[in-house]
Amino acid sequence: MGSPPAAPLSAVLQRAAARLAAAGVDDPRRDAELLVLHVLAREPAFLYAHPETVLTVAEQAAFDLLLTARVRRVPMQYLTGTQECYGRPFAVSPAVLIPRPETELVVEAALGLLRATPAPTCVDVGTGSGCVAITLALERPDARVIAVDRSMAALAVARDNARRLGAVVGWSTGDLLAALPADALQLVISNPPYIGADECAALPPEVRDNEPGMALFAGPRGDEIHARLVPQARQVLRPGGWLVLEIGCSQGAALRALLATWDAVEVRADLQGLDRIVVARKPGAKP
Repeated sequence: MGSPPAAPLSAVLQRAAARLAAAGVDDPRRDAELLVLHVLAREPAFLYAHPETVLTVAEQAAFDLLLTARVRRVPMQYLTGTQECYGRPFAVSPAVLIPRPETELVVEAALGLLRATPAPTCVDVGTGSGCVAITLALERPDARVIAVDRSMAALAVARDNARRLGAVVGWSTGDLLAALPADALQLVISNPPYIGADECAALPPEVRDNEPGMALFAGPRGDEIHARLVPQARQVLRPGGWLVLEIGCSQGAALRALLATWDAVEVRADLQGLDRIVVARKPGAKP
């Protein structure tokens, strides 16, 4: 007897969604569809126009590998290799955090603060995929943007994104702002690690077990990197320069205290109404 006929795409997706649902994936049908579209290099309309399609042996094998990884709760973005940020596709890998909508709000805040500043010099601390630095460089072509990360693997991803998207960015390897000169910048922007050790268990496995820990966890409390970064930012900013930080939703009061001697300190909410962004201006004349 020969092998049974291969199942049509509609049946493949139904079985895949059932596996993902059993693994606790939030939107199993969507993820199954996205994975098969990635394998086929097709647009979503293809699934509805051609449900009778039969995957080739190679396509089925590739899909099975991705599906098994997703069942293990590997993030979709690492499986497809991309995540959109500010309307642009950024390559991502397990070396970098996956860009999130909250970080787009941080970029929006910075662009607003710099609207009246010609040719600003900016640094993105802990650049990861480069989504913040590259977006600033593309939205403000007159700006000089420097991206800093202590991970060479992350910088490699960021450089590749900059080349592909056509952004001009300077790169620096180092710990926070230690390598930058004093009074040189109009903007310091960062989405630093801000998760405390006691929050780890509550994270979804996609984050806890897959995204780079050095970009997630700050220390026992969660504000350790902020505590180091704020005084360094004060050193490298020009008088009147801006600091823009992403923070944890419970850290607003702590950041206000840390920035007590700065001007124009403001804690802003994300789309869920949670504290997410802190902006502050270094005392002195405008840059």
